[in-house]
Amino acid sequence: MNLSKDCIEVPLYYNIHSKEDFIFQIQCKRKPAVLRGLDIGDCCEKWSAEYLTHHIGHLEAKIHVSCESKMDFINKNFSYKTLSLAEIIKRASATIKENYFFQPQEYYYLRSLSSERRGREVSDITKQFAQIADDIVIPKFFNDDDFFSSVLRVSSEGVQLWTHYDIMDNILIQVKGRKRVVLFDPSDISYLYMEGDKSRVLDIDEPDLTLFPEFTKATKYVCTLEPGDVLFIPALWFHNTLALTYGVAVNVFWKNLDHELYDKNDFYGNKDLLPAAKALQNVENAIKLLNTLPPQYKDFYLKRCLKNIEKHLQ
Repeated sequence: MNLSKDCIEVPLYYNIHSKEDFIFQIQCKRKPAVLRGLDIGDCCEKWSAEYLTHHIGHLEAKIHVSCESKMDFINKNFSYKTLSLAEIIKRASATIKENYFFQPQEYYYLRSLSSERRGREVSDITKQFAQIADDIVIPKFFNDDDFFSSVLRVSSEGVQLWTHYDIMDNILIQVKGRKRVVLFDPSDISYLYMEGDKSRVLDIDEPDLTLFPEFTKATKYVCTLEPGDVLFIPALWFHNTLALTYGVAVNVFWKNLDHELYDKNDFYGNKDLLPAAKALQNVENAIKLLNTLPPQYKDFYLKRCLKNIEKHLQ
C-alpha cells in the first residue's frame, strides 16, 4: 500500500489463533490491527448477491439512501427508506439502478437493526438473519457474556461513512468486497472538530483547511480490507470507512470494560460510558451557569475550569 507521509499502515497479523493470542498480542496494545487467515466460516464463498437474495431477500430493512457518496450524519444528507433485502442488495450491487428513489446513481448503506419495533433490542445476526448466521464463524476473542451486538453492513461502491468513535472494542469482518478504513488515535481528538461522537470533517482526503486548519495534525492509520480480513477497532479510536466496491461485512461489538459502566438503555452501542456522560453533562451545566456572569467574569472562571481539567490530562 502506498501511503502519504502523514499516514501509518495498520499492522497485519497472520498468527492469531486463540483468544489468548488476541488479548496479549493485539488487544492489550490498544491499537488497530488487521487479522488475516482467521477461520470465519464459509461466508466469503457463500454470500453472493444471489445467495443472500435467496435466503434473506424476503426480509425488510431500513437503509440510508443518498445522492452523495460521502454520507454526513451531522447534516443528514441522506434519507431513511425501507426496502426488502433483495432490493437493497440488487440496488447496492449495481452502479446504475433500474429502480431508485432520487436518481439512477444514488448510494445505499444498510446497518442492520433489531426486528423489535420499538428499537429496544440490539442487532444480532443470529436472530435477525438466522437463515445465514451459521455461514459465519465469529472469532472467540471475548467471553460470551461480554457480547453486545453483531451488525450486518451492506454498502454501495463509493459509500464513505462519517468519522466517529465507538465506546466498545469491536471487530469488522469483511465478507464481500474491498474497503478502505482510516483510523485516528483518540489522542488526536483536538484535531478532528468533533460534534458529539462524530467529526465535522466530512472529506478526510481533501479537507477544507480554512474551516478545519488543525486537521492536518491528526495522524491517519490506514488499511484496505480484503474478503476474509478482520479489523480490530479499539474503543474510542475514530474510524472512517470507504467502500472501494459493493461490500458486505459483519461488525461485532463486546463490552471490554465492567458492564456497569455501560448505559443499559443503549441498544445501538453509541452512548458514552455512564461516568463520562455524567461528566460531559456537568460541563454543559457549568457553562450554562457561567454564562449568567458578565463576560470578564465568565472568561476568568472558564479559564480556571480549564486549568483544573488540564492538571488531570496525561
